[in-house]
Amino acid sequence: MKTVVPDRQQSLVQWVSQATGINTFGVKVRLRGNDLHILCEGTECPQRWRTLSDLLQALQQTNLDILTNSEQTSIYQVFVYGRRKGEQRPSWCHRVHLNQIDKHLDQVQQALLADSEKLKQSGGALIVSNESLARQGNPEAIARYLSETLSTLGVSVQVKIKPYKPKNSQPEENRLWIFCQSSYSPDASLLAEPIAQKLRYLKLSGYQDAVIVSQVSGETAPDWLLRVDLTPPEVMLKEWARWGDVQAIARLLAEVLSGLKVGVQVSLKESTLHIFCIPAFDPLGTAPIPDKVACLEAILPQLEAIAPQAILAATVYGQKAGDKEPTWIDWLSLPAANYPAFAISPLDLANTGDEPAMVFLLERLLNPDLDWRLLTGGIRVLLLNKNGLLHIMCDAPVCPQRQQVASKITQFIRQLKISGIIMGVRIYGRRAGNKEPFWHYGVDLEHRQRLVPEATPEFAATSIYIDDLVTSETSEPILRPDLTTEEVQNFVTEVARDWIATASSTARKFLLKSQLFTESNESAERNHDVQGIKIALVWGTLGLLLTLQTDWVLGRIIARNTPSSPKVASATLPSSSSEQKASLTSGKNQSEKTTFFSSTSKTKSPPNQSSVFNASEFTQSDDTPKNNLAAAPLKEKATATAILLAARSQMPSFNVRQLDEQLALYKQRLARTGSPPDVLIIGSSRALRGVDPAALSKALATQGYPNLDVFNFGINGATAQVVDFVIRHVLEPSELPKIIIWADGARAFNGGREDITFKSLAASVGYKQAFQKTATTANSNDLPENIVNSEEQKTNEEKQEISTYEAVNQSLNQALASVSASYQNRDQIKSLLQKQLLLFGKNQTVASQKQLTDGTSDESISQQAVDFDGFLPLSIRFNPARYYQKHSRVPGNYDNDYKSFQVEGQQDTAFQEVLQFTQSQKISLVFVNMPLTADYLDPVRKQYEQQFQQYMLRLATNPNFIYRDLSQQWPKVNDFFSDPSHLNRFGAYEVSKKLANDPMIPWPVK
Repeated sequence: MKTVVPDRQQSLVQWVSQATGINTFGVKVRLRGNDLHILCEGTECPQRWRTLSDLLQALQQTNLDILTNSEQTSIYQVFVYGRRKGEQRPSWCHRVHLNQIDKHLDQVQQALLADSEKLKQSGGALIVSNESLARQGNPEAIARYLSETLSTLGVSVQVKIKPYKPKNSQPEENRLWIFCQSSYSPDASLLAEPIAQKLRYLKLSGYQDAVIVSQVSGETAPDWLLRVDLTPPEVMLKEWARWGDVQAIARLLAEVLSGLKVGVQVSLKESTLHIFCIPAFDPLGTAPIPDKVACLEAILPQLEAIAPQAILAATVYGQKAGDKEPTWIDWLSLPAANYPAFAISPLDLANTGDEPAMVFLLERLLNPDLDWRLLTGGIRVLLLNKNGLLHIMCDAPVCPQRQQVASKITQFIRQLKISGIIMGVRIYGRRAGNKEPFWHYGVDLEHRQRLVPEATPEFAATSIYIDDLVTSETSEPILRPDLTTEEVQNFVTEVARDWIATASSTARKFLLKSQLFTESNESAERNHDVQGIKIALVWGTLGLLLTLQTDWVLGRIIARNTPSSPKVASATLPSSSSEQKASLTSGKNQSEKTTFFSSTSKTKSPPNQSSVFNASEFTQSDDTPKNNLAAAPLKEKATATAILLAARSQMPSFNVRQLDEQLALYKQRLARTGSPPDVLIIGSSRALRGVDPAALSKALATQGYPNLDVFNFGINGATAQVVDFVIRHVLEPSELPKIIIWADGARAFNGGREDITFKSLAASVGYKQAFQKTATTANSNDLPENIVNSEEQKTNEEKQEISTYEAVNQSLNQALASVSASYQNRDQIKSLLQKQLLLFGKNQTVASQKQLTDGTSDESISQQAVDFDGFLPLSIRFNPARYYQKHSRVPGNYDNDYKSFQVEGQQDTAFQEVLQFTQSQKISLVFVNMPLTADYLDPVRKQYEQQFQQYMLRLATNPNFIYRDLSQQWPKVNDFFSDPSHLNRFGAYEVSKKLANDPMIPWPVK
């Protein structure tokens, strides 16, 4: 198979071929990051030093950047490989630093001379490493140094130095900017710590920090930014040593005494520091004892300069390792003994609300590994005490995990005696360099009841701007930011777990005391025959008495609450009366539920009720609706029924749970009505949430189309391929209506992105069986008659066995019925129990609906369920200020749903199949481009939407196909949406009314 080499690689291949004399078929090149890889091969492996000599001489006279395109970053080093054709691995490899070609040439010339004289010499020019050059602070050397690690990831590097002026009138400083470019978007956590480690390892001077910018090739805006703290390790150690950190003091003293070949061990007891000076290296035990005078002259100035907090004195010992007694001892008085301000411990200072002391204690708590902190910069803590709330920001090259940080900080703050100073704690986590937190957590130390929203403070990206911790003007109010849905759920889960454990233990003890049960590990050798018979008789008698008592009580209840006339009437009812009664009861309950919801949505609260607090006694969220919107009444949820029907279905799963459940509900509807619905709504989650069957049916009745049955077959993530599969292969032609409303948008027709839903569906057993269904159905009519007869005979035998069992069972029932007081009235008892359960269920529905109205989290969305019409009613209203605190704002050029957007491809093919199929079956197909918010329709998405609309308008000329565009119907009405691209039940109600009033849609007439 012939492959086409890019133009830039063709020029590089030709250049290498001309320089080395190797045929172009034996040269391969590849650019990865800032590295150029050249493979030279032939029938015999090319000679290493001769090939390198020719290539290096050509490199001296050629600028490789000219041979590459303008978008490619500079090449810092070249890897040259040689191998024989047909072999998998190269025979030799040589790395060439382009900034040291002369030294490489000297090395190669000496190697050639050694080969000619057949001498085994390893001499040559000394190649200076990129690390040594980078330590000098040269930007190009730093870029070469970083590219050694990042080029293997396909990331190219450029380094620049830019001056910046701090806001707090400090002198101008230099900042290191590192630009990383790649053909993909690497995760920040993949590059953050490696770059931070390598930069801090250089111990650069003159730079406070470095900013890393990651950008995808061809994009104009950066993908993400990261800040790396370049504070030298010595400065970090002195900061902690100043607060009396023993480990940091030991590191500093070890550095000072290393010149004397003396090791040091440090410990703290009460307020005295104990320093043991031992030989740094003494494996044989012959090293001399450290000199007392020299050690004291090195230690004392260091401790006086540090002035460790709350350490009054130091005792210095000189001894050999392993000795029990020191050879010499000396005592030193430290500054804390003379200055009372230095004598207070950091913990005591933190108890008074001292923020620097709290910062040190928190950073020490969150960075237990001192080596890791010195290597990467560790987790940094910023504090802000505002209005009795202590805001704590934790940032690091990789955003600290909430589970690891929040609990430690909360436990530490609770231990402090600052109840009168701080009433609550708000903890945030972010990646270093960002201003906005990735997550937040809060807890109140004292009871706080605020009716005024609390704003989240804005933390500066660097410690230099610590004075800029002010509230952002654009920040939206937040009510109780510490109280999140996740925390409430965690609390409820813990309480439920404790309750279950207590209940299980109590039930276990009760069952063991009853002697009906024993421990599973109890020995089986004990003989309980005699005692077991007695216990069985006692419990059997108690059970019989309980049964008779229950029967007598139920008989009295029925006799008191039930008049005598219904008995006569029930005796004359046909066999189907129970079904009619159930339907009437269900309709009554449904009407009661509808009346309740409609009344609560259209009437004002009583004067004695407060609208400030919700059912959980917490303040209402900011986006609580202030105006009532029209919507169809909520119906009974059907998720539990759908799960049960899907589990009992004979059809194998499609690996898409919602498709299985929607199909089960649809099959149940077909079995109940005996015919397909009049209107079928299909599409992705935008159809599932966006068209209300009840509202559409009601609106159509007002337009002269009464009693139309509507079903919503929406499936999350459904594309054109999924819809095509459902219509043409899952459902039979006889199960399809005369009109299909396909509600969706451009995302479902993007042939450039990966269709995850259809990919999962295509791997299922149900997918394979669906394609075999037609052939199987065609062959089923030709089955031999003897097979049918054998099946009938087998069924008759089973019926005979069952009838014998039923006869015995019936005789026993009749015998018990003659002595039972409630058996004759069992239907009335059943109805009474059902009524009580329905009342209880209605109360639960009311409570859950109120909670759903009050909350706005995604967790509440996930807990909702579709109704028996297949519709998912969401009451949540889209509030951008609250929504984007929990979700990232993804622009259109980074939205995977619009990735490589094109309407041509596999989705277009599936849509054409649907058009042909509906035309052949004389089914009207209406495609509705669903509404979107202005917040969602950025310039990129608008461009794709325009392409999609042109595509649909071209296809609108097909017979039996109608296109309706509602994408920009209500771009500013956020109350109609549950998120930027999905409607809630209020928006679904409006869409349903608009479709019913559309004169171009051919609605069926019954």
